[in-house]
Amino acid sequence: MSRANIVYQNNLRTETEHIASGEKIITDAPVDNNGKGEAFSPTDLVATALGSCMITIMAISANKYGIDMSGTNASVKKIMGSDPRRISEISIDINMNKNIEEKDRKRLERSALTCPVHRSLHPDLEKKIRFIYS
Repeated sequence: MSRANIVYQNNLRTETEHIASGEKIITDAPVDNNGKGEAFSPTDLVATALGSCMITIMAISANKYGIDMSGTNASVKKIMGSDPRRISEISIDINMNKNIEEKDRKRLERSALTCPVHRSLHPDLEKKIRFIYS
């Protein structure tokens, strides 16, 4: 079980502390929603969590099969919709900086799409995921 404490800092900013580690995250409301946009917004964190989760689950699979994923990175883009205001699309490009065999690519891609964040997001949220190999 994961726990966190969130404190409102004023000016549409929060500070969240991960209890187990003491690590902290600051969020700001985005500029297009009355904020300063000086830090991740909560919806930015949702989109970013998807990319991070996918890479983490891929790495678990890679470790199991002896696949080198060092240098893997992702580019995340979040698009907001309106009426109601919500995340309408998340686009993620996962860049594998290694030449990975086809059978291993399929394993990694399948594992990425089973990450808990991906499975937790509403099916109406469009998720555009691309896997790019060197």
